[in-house]
Amino acid sequence: MRFLEELPLIHTHLNPNSTAKGYGGGWVDRCHGFLHNTVLVAASLFFVAYLAYEARKSFSKLSNRRSFIMIGYYGSLWLVSLLNLAWCCLQGWECTPGKEVAWNLLTLFTTSGMLFLEVSLVAFLFQGNYASGAEALTRTFLISGFVIALDLLLKAIYVFGFGVSLFIDNNENVQKYKWGLWVIHKLLLTGVYGMIFSMYNSSWRERLPARPAFYKYITIMFALYGLYLVASAFSANGAHFGFWLYGVMSVCYHALYLPLLYVTFLADFFQEEDLNLENVYYSEMKDAGFFDADWE
Repeated sequence: MRFLEELPLIHTHLNPNSTAKGYGGGWVDRCHGFLHNTVLVAASLFFVAYLAYEARKSFSKLSNRRSFIMIGYYGSLWLVSLLNLAWCCLQGWECTPGKEVAWNLLTLFTTSGMLFLEVSLVAFLFQGNYASGAEALTRTFLISGFVIALDLLLKAIYVFGFGVSLFIDNNENVQKYKWGLWVIHKLLLTGVYGMIFSMYNSSWRERLPARPAFYKYITIMFALYGLYLVASAFSANGAHFGFWLYGVMSVCYHALYLPLLYVTFLADFFQEEDLNLENVYYSEMKDAGFFDADWE
């Protein structure tokens, strides 16, 4: 009888940080529930499938355009998309005993990769619309790499040095250090996007790329991190609304950010390549006299 009474304590010890509803059922409804996991997996899988479908055409256009910075960014997008797909499919690791280290590493590299894309995008767009050349690529990736290295190092110290469960949700035991770090992290990102957003509405807007897509992107990211900041602040005080909002923002970020990035910027790049080819074909046909009859 004493052995049976100790079983719940053993179960709790195996997974003290989990908010899972149980270990039964399939992997798709582990930890956060069926809807949460299905949305993440479906969105990430669809985007990777779309990248694969467009890969041949994209490679051809990138090789013709020979923009080193876009080639590097497209390759980084592929790598991060695969990491994000793995993260979405392996949600069950978060509440599985013995998988804490693997989950922390996967989440650490996935989120750092996505942040790398964010920083790189802002960095090389400030150098001019679709700047090309090995020098621009090197400068952009050096800036991004330095920022991400600091971010990754700080999170690794928190997770593996101090044992703070940054990437494992636990609504019942609020960790002040965890949410304090997230408040600072989201505050910095909100401040960066807010500063760029305000520049677009001031006399400094001429220093920014004159692309409506960039302005829309900055607006969306400013709103996203603003809500992230609110959620982190509420969560730090143990409010259930904060945990719920943070979870919603996390799903939106992992499910929609990479498609947003592609549609807003890379799709425009590939579309411009199509327009350039059409102009070349038109010029060649005009030089060959195909349109002379229109003037008679």
